[in-house]
Amino acid sequence: MSIERFGSFEGEDVSRLTIGTRSGMTARLLTWGATLSDLLVPDRSGRPRRVVLGFDSFESYRLHARHAGAIAGRFANRIRNGELTIDGQTYQLDRNQPDGKTGEPRHHRHGGSKGFGKRTWRVLAHGEAFATFGLVSPDGDGGYPGTLTASCTYRLAEPCTLQIEIVATTDAPTAVNLVHHSYFNLDHGAPVDAQQLQIDADFTTPVDDEVIPTGEIVRVAGTAMDFRAPRAIHASAADAARAPYDQSFVLRKGAGFGRAAVLASASGDLAMEVWTNEPALQFNDGAGLDIPVAGHDGVTYRARSGLCLEPQRTPDSPSHAHFTNAILRPDQVYRQLSEYRFTTRS
Repeated sequence: MSIERFGSFEGEDVSRLTIGTRSGMTARLLTWGATLSDLLVPDRSGRPRRVVLGFDSFESYRLHARHAGAIAGRFANRIRNGELTIDGQTYQLDRNQPDGKTGEPRHHRHGGSKGFGKRTWRVLAHGEAFATFGLVSPDGDGGYPGTLTASCTYRLAEPCTLQIEIVATTDAPTAVNLVHHSYFNLDHGAPVDAQQLQIDADFTTPVDDEVIPTGEIVRVAGTAMDFRAPRAIHASAADAARAPYDQSFVLRKGAGFGRAAVLASASGDLAMEVWTNEPALQFNDGAGLDIPVAGHDGVTYRARSGLCLEPQRTPDSPSHAHFTNAILRPDQVYRQLSEYRFTTRS
């Protein structure tokens, strides 16, 4: 385990921590956004394979990262018009997503313009194979009520599992939906199109042209959102143009801890299972990636260079009573536990 200075932001040092296991799994973590900057897992031959997108300089993260590897919040994903109503009182949140027509900010996305993924967290504890980061978000931060105290712990477990535990408490009712935002790619340097994806969900929540849920919950059967059986994410260039993915799936497992998805490399030699206690999973195929600076190994990240599989509460759930509850109260503890389990295949 090691800690080194990676940069600075607003007069505060940004640190990079490296943790690892005896089996050869290595993760590099940043205090900036509690970010997973790099993740190496041993392939079938024992050689390390890079499986997330990331950068080698802090400036690249600050200016271009698009939340790559960060913890997004206080409410990740979107809230329509930035309007949050709790117990009959409406709060106006920071609006930082353009409406797609005028370009003016209209909606709330990933906690606002200064969300959790764009701040320096504190290192609370660390060891050879784990690190815990902490952040305090004061009352009124981004328009949210209540002071929120959050922590994020990354653990590497044998034989090859990344565990992410996010915990939060509040002193007043508030909305919480914290998300780990890594872009995964099991074939480093190639588009994710040919990788095989299965999502354990029978229903999804459609979105409008501004990627805001319409409030519907519909079956995936017979639609482009049907990933109940493993299949290539995009079978062709025409398929990629027809169906870019950035949508939430209602997980079949319910509210308990269970499997959410399986991703396999194009050759099938490496697979990743996603397990979580969250009720929904956001799948984003990275179609919007177009980053002007190089990432790890000098790779330039273009459309579908990586994909997101994000356990979370349903996007815009404060606006829809029939969606999952995302209101945290002072007598409650928010706890999200997710695991990314990697296995090699012959």
